[in-house]
Amino acid sequence: MFPLHSSQLSSPEQLLEWAIRSFRSRFAVLTSFQKSGMVTVDMAAKIEPSVRVITLDTGRLPEETYRMMEMIREHYGIQVEMVASDAAEVEQMQRRYGPNLFYRDPALRRLCCEVRKVRPQRRKLAELDAYAVGLRRAQTESRSATLQAVQVEGRWKLSPLAEWSNAQVNEYLRLNGVPEHPLYAEGYTSIGCGPCTRAVAEGEEERSGRWWWEQDAAKECGLHVTADGVVARKLDVLLGELVSARA
Repeated sequence: MFPLHSSQLSSPEQLLEWAIRSFRSRFAVLTSFQKSGMVTVDMAAKIEPSVRVITLDTGRLPEETYRMMEMIREHYGIQVEMVASDAAEVEQMQRRYGPNLFYRDPALRRLCCEVRKVRPQRRKLAELDAYAVGLRRAQTESRSATLQAVQVEGRWKLSPLAEWSNAQVNEYLRLNGVPEHPLYAEGYTSIGCGPCTRAVAEGEEERSGRWWWEQDAAKECGLHVTADGVVARKLDVLLGELVSARA
């Protein structure tokens, strides 16, 4: 179905157009409204103004992220689809480990991400045959090692900006007047849940403001890169206990 070696699909816009035309309402852009994600939204909306845009409402997002959703509605006329966590799973997790469990152990932090992000996204993806995200190889070492522009993981996962640099992203945003998340003006370079994100100092790595208290753990939530072996095993145990307790 997809001509992987075709020179006709050499640009992000061409890749997005192929996906939008091929999958129609079974395609969406998944984003948390960071810079790369907003470039992807802008490109997709220019191809199909009614393109689906989906985000995860973890229940711990900063107010500025909700403001971004309104900005997208006003700028593009797109009503963002908000995917909520399973309330019973969140309640059970917080009863067992407290509301701020993520500060205590990398495995507990990954459990929180699993319940609030990974599992809700997995449920939403059942509606789709293909989706696009704003991942880039330049963001982290873990992503540079594995990220491909096109991956098939039960459905098509597209990272149209995989090869783009920070400079290319910023230039596109400037030239096209794309709405920008308000927290960038406050020194943030990567934006997630409120308690788990902070501004960074000049010269720090792009995702260093995510889970900054974890000195040796990968700066990932599990949506795109899996945990290392030890954390993954602990996460499996914690998640198993949580699901069993709920049952």
